Amino acid sequence: MKELSNQNQKVAQDGIYNVKQLGLPKTLLLGFQHTFAMFGATVLVPILTGLSVSTTLFMAGIGTLLFHLLSKGMVPAFLGSSFAFLGGYAAVAPLKDGVADPIQLAYACGGVFVAGLVYLVVAAFIKAFGAKKVMRFFPPVVTGPIIIAIGLTLAPTAINNCSTNWLIALAAVAIVIVCNIWGKGMVKIIPIMLGIVGAYILALCMGEIDFTTVKEAAWFGVPLKTANFAKFNLSAIITIVPISLATMMEHIGDISAIGATTGKNYIANPGLHRTLLGDGLATSVSALFGGPANTTYGENTGVLALSKVYDPLVMRIAACIAIVLSFSPKFAAIVSSVPTAIIGGVSLILYGMISAIGVRNVVENTVDFTKSRNLIIAAVILVSALGIQYQYVYNEAIGANVINSGVNFVIGGFDINLSGIAVAALAGILLNAILPGKDYEFKED
Repeated sequence: MKELSNQNQKVAQDGIYNVKQLGLPKTLLLGFQHTFAMFGATVLVPILTGLSVSTTLFMAGIGTLLFHLLSKGMVPAFLGSSFAFLGGYAAVAPLKDGVADPIQLAYACGGVFVAGLVYLVVAAFIKAFGAKKVMRFFPPVVTGPIIIAIGLTLAPTAINNCSTNWLIALAAVAIVIVCNIWGKGMVKIIPIMLGIVGAYILALCMGEIDFTTVKEAAWFGVPLKTANFAKFNLSAIITIVPISLATMMEHIGDISAIGATTGKNYIANPGLHRTLLGDGLATSVSALFGGPANTTYGENTGVLALSKVYDPLVMRIAACIAIVLSFSPKFAAIVSSVPTAIIGGVSLILYGMISAIGVRNVVENTVDFTKSRNLIIAAVILVSALGIQYQYVYNEAIGANVINSGVNFVIGGFDINLSGIAVAALAGILLNAILPGKDYEFKED
């Protein structure tokens, strides 16, 4: 592969690449890299809920394009399946022998549709009263530790995936590191894709890949099925809608993480009201047609940090690729054949990058940890996020301690689950609001 031009080399030294310098072929490769980064987590949600994988891919692409349209095409974000609503799906449409009841699943989608509309209401308040009044509740002392916690809570998933075959996982990690640190030109920009391809070849040589599902899969299929379209039931709505209060906190954290990565204040411009509007509508549209809730993806933020290509066009290309791939069950089967260990190895890097970005957010905003209030807020956020997410409770049925992820409570006879991140975010916001000594002012810069 040819070296970058002198202009590109200068851009590379500055740490930021631009697709106009890179050209269309390399930009397309970057788009594929973002598609691969989101694929594993995105398809995992339908596997866990019984939703259609093809519909999920299609709506992820549509949702991303809708988000970019509503956010003026300024934010380099990809919207994939949200894990936050898994508890809602499990409560409304629990799997039995790996299969969910289609009617109950449609009711769950109806609940998610309404949850997406809550974003629109909040976005309207932000538009009416301004982001400054809202963002005083989300200073760096709150958002930084939340971003750190997001990466740390994902860490066990990466390690568990790696443990299925540490040799393959470490091969993926090694390729990513070597390409990103010592690579030249395009090799330095697409380390994730090269890590996946290199480790995949190793797994193929070791006989770790099963092509049975690939052979059985059709070449073409329609991603949308009317049987999966949303239906509405008050009980399902009451169960699922409260989750949106937590996912909006997650949205703010993700937008902050993307802003910290690119060095731009997206909450000020194009505005938090626009990003919330895009995320909420993407979720509602996806659920309406039988897809899962959408959310901005930390995996792709990690890719941004590694590739240093921040142009939103790359994300839109990734969205179009996801839409095209949703029409090919055979390709979905090929990508699904990527061993879990490879996904774990790549995730190990990406999830770590997310936490590192949180640290960077705190450092660059010069959060003063000599102040007790700031130490207390950060401490409560980190301990709450990790402690609640992985708390142990005694299960009498099996006579042993098991992980009881999140906080569970009942509203109107329905079980509600809040993740550790959601509880930590709410606790951090509350402490920041009531403790004296605030020293942060939201500004356009």
